[in-house]
Amino acid sequence: MINWQLLKSYIRHRLKAKTRHGIHSPFVYNLVDKVIYDFKSRREYEPLESLRQALLSDPRQITITDLGAGSHVNNNKQKQVKELAKNALKPKRLAQLIYRLANDRQPANIIELGTCLGLTTAYLAKSSPEAQVTSIEGCPQTAALARENLDKLKIENVKLLTGNFDALMPGLIEQTESLDFVFVDGNHRKEATLNYFNWCLARVNDNTVLIFDDIYWSKGMEEAWDEIKSHPKVSVTVDLFWIGLVYFKKGQEKEHFYIKY
Repeated sequence: MINWQLLKSYIRHRLKAKTRHGIHSPFVYNLVDKVIYDFKSRREYEPLESLRQALLSDPRQITITDLGAGSHVNNNKQKQVKELAKNALKPKRLAQLIYRLANDRQPANIIELGTCLGLTTAYLAKSSPEAQVTSIEGCPQTAALARENLDKLKIENVKLLTGNFDALMPGLIEQTESLDFVFVDGNHRKEATLNYFNWCLARVNDNTVLIFDDIYWSKGMEEAWDEIKSHPKVSVTVDLFWIGLVYFKKGQEKEHFYIKY
């Protein structure tokens, strides 16, 4: 079924969005030119995409515990792994962008909300081998599969937590001296998204990047994104439609960029 609201938002975004040309901010121009539009293949992607293909043909069935806003595609409680992989995994193009964004920053710590089957988690872990990656997943059976997948890839720098984001995230942030890279991909509700953003504010710095997934997923998510953009601590946002990037660079003029991707 067509999500007309999402389609209208996409058309509006495309009418406003630019490529690297016409961007006057050196920081954002370099980000777009050297990171966002770096489409060359990398050896590191190969085992991760092999895992994707295996998951897309995995007939096992699991019970989904959905603590967020559910799915526009299939919100049944029983799902085959291959269906979950088809509908919930980040597309290759987007997963590899998230890899590049993290790889460019080389953060000491990465927090991911929404592990799913662990594919994007693996991309994050591979992007920054020295980083401590902590990923939270609400569904126990999905989390178990994610752990299985990370073990298959011999990834050792991921700590996987299972439970409610609202219960686990405040303590996790409290234990982290400074947040470097946070990817929010779960519980697509306005209030929850704003809570995650506000909790992060106490630990952000000049080099922090927060990434919010599905910023046009619903009217509420659009409203949350607008509130995040307007926050006084936010200096730069980059709106790629599928995800939104948030930066906190002191002394930089507040600007919002719409980029075609």
